[in-house]
Amino acid sequence: MKIQMIVEKTKTGYSAYAEKYPVYTVGNSLEELKTNILEALNLYFEKQGKTIAENELKISLDLPQFFEFYKVINAKALSERIGMNQSLLAQYIKGIKKPSSMQTQRILKGVQQVGKELAAIRFIL
Repeated sequence: MKIQMIVEKTKTGYSAYAEKYPVYTVGNSLEELKTNILEALNLYFEKQGKTIAENELKISLDLPQFFEFYKVINAKALSERIGMNQSLLAQYIKGIKKPSSMQTQRILKGVQQVGKELAAIRFIL
């Protein structure tokens, strides 16, 4: 069972709500929010005897939130990798422009490809 959580940036931090359950929480950072999401969901499912683990969450972020949370990803390098104008990607990240679903998929595909490559790396010991 994957529980879809929608995350939004607020003036004071972040908020999240479950798409199919009456669960809502907030946090000052995305890391704190993730902890609070698990706590809120487990409180909700407590009466049913269910425990929700992190791998059962599907957290949706918009592009600005993604790049805020994963600062290790270099937007300039990603734009070059996926063949997107660096200025355009920067505008998406800053929330100045909203990407189309096709552009969002293009960015996501690039990020996922980097993730696959990183997961396949092995260091010589």
